[in-house]
Amino acid sequence: MRWFGFGFNAFGQICVHEKLVEGSDTVNEVKVINPTELSSHVDRSGCRQDIRASWSRRASLHLDGDGCVCLAGFGAVTSEECISVAESRGCKDAFISESYLTLVFPDRVESWDLDTKKKTPAWSMEIKTQPECSGTHLNLPLVPGGYIATKPPFYQSLSPHLKAKSLALGAEHAILLSATGAVYTWGLGSHGQLGHGGLISEKEPRAVEALWGMPMSCVATGGWHSVCISDGGDLYVWGWNESGQLGLPSQALRKAQQQSGQQADASTSPREDPQEGEDDKEVFISIQAFPALVDITPPCEIKTVSCGSRHTAAVTTAGDLYTWGWGEYGQLGHQILSSDEPQRVEFFREQQMCVVDVVCGAWNTFAAVAKEEVANA
Repeated sequence: MRWFGFGFNAFGQICVHEKLVEGSDTVNEVKVINPTELSSHVDRSGCRQDIRASWSRRASLHLDGDGCVCLAGFGAVTSEECISVAESRGCKDAFISESYLTLVFPDRVESWDLDTKKKTPAWSMEIKTQPECSGTHLNLPLVPGGYIATKPPFYQSLSPHLKAKSLALGAEHAILLSATGAVYTWGLGSHGQLGHGGLISEKEPRAVEALWGMPMSCVATGGWHSVCISDGGDLYVWGWNESGQLGLPSQALRKAQQQSGQQADASTSPREDPQEGEDDKEVFISIQAFPALVDITPPCEIKTVSCGSRHTAAVTTAGDLYTWGWGEYGQLGHQILSSDEPQRVEFFREQQMCVVDVVCGAWNTFAAVAKEEVANA
């Protein structure tokens, strides 16, 4: 499996900067517009590799029997290879926030402060092995009995009645998928990111009633928006849409495109002198407080999804990658800066590559490609 990255690269979290020539334009050092293979991830050993990302850092989790984590980005890169975290040897999973790296071992969980050089974790918790639960595997930030927050206090408990299967953390809210396929959200609700129909915050997990009876298979969250995938491969979105991150018409984005001259199509410009009785107003969505179904053209089933701060990326069962939302740093993987409509990343199709996974950092995107080439369509 090979990994490609694109988007925000100011700290070398995608590729290491070339030595800057005096007087050179550094904009290209900050942006990686075209998908670029991560040099340290060329799969030579056949081991499984996963990516975790924050705004300024990338963590690469190598699961080759004796797991370890390599870091790239702020404070980590000194050469073309990532720096290995010695304390991560033997870990089974990893989770990175802007300041902390959390590692899961068979017998414990540890959170390390990335901004200090301390040789001991900032927080740790023992994991008691329960034989009756040996077949249950929880992925970070979920841990037995709760989940790990992005900052202290790290451990947050969860009711066992929720039967949590996976959990994603936004800037100030959380979304949980239960074993039954139900979706729960809590935290800040000021941008409709909880999906309960209002802008009220919730202190405790509350079921998203609009999705009740429709089992979901995957959940993800951005800064202030949430998404989930149904068992049938449909994509539901809700929350803030200021940059088109929901894949719904965004007035702010359209205005920005018109002002920059990016989109000259007359259909996006205000129409003059509408006829009497004619509805000239296009419906724009700034906040979507209820889950809404997103249509992708041509119709396809969604396999997995990930969210950045203000963009979204989804992989189809056919192996295509679609992106939308804010793309100022190239995080959408194509020449369109920003888009409120899902657009296929043609690079992978042109290279006959089958995308199998996607992970978004705040302002960048990482896509995993299988060794097998996709069949010509």
